[in-house]
Amino acid sequence: MKKENEKNLSRAAETRSKTERPKEYKPPSSLDAPPAPDGFRHRWIRAESMGFNDTKNIHGRLRSGYELVRADEYDDGDSYPIVMDGKYAGVIGVGGLLLARIPEELAQSRVDYQRRQTEGQDESVEADLLKDQDKRMPMKFERSSKNFGGTKK
Repeated sequence: MKKENEKNLSRAAETRSKTERPKEYKPPSSLDAPPAPDGFRHRWIRAESMGFNDTKNIHGRLRSGYELVRADEYDDGDSYPIVMDGKYAGVIGVGGLLLARIPEELAQSRVDYQRRQTEGQDESVEADLLKDQDKRMPMKFERSSKNFGGTKK
């Protein structure tokens, strides 16, 4: 009773899409943020902890070059969490955190400064240990560390 121009297809071919993968559930992130403009880096900074304002942290970050990100700077600003009232009204923020941006070159110079500080401390510890070294039992410094997080480039 089949028409002659119909092709015989298997049932599996009729009901399954072979090119489409099943979609996976991903829980929504409460820290969604707009992409940083070119030459800047975004970072969430603490404004409140356990119900108490952390003005020392905010002012320290602002003095070190961060600036708060306002929602009206972005076209789709309504899709991000916004602080509605208080001192930081209109800033993108959620749960005691505020979104801030810093110029990329300033952020990189800060990383370089911290790296130099760490290297200086390492050299100091090594020199302090070497002064107590006995030639009958020399000290050997083999350092190995793994950077699991990596650095942003």
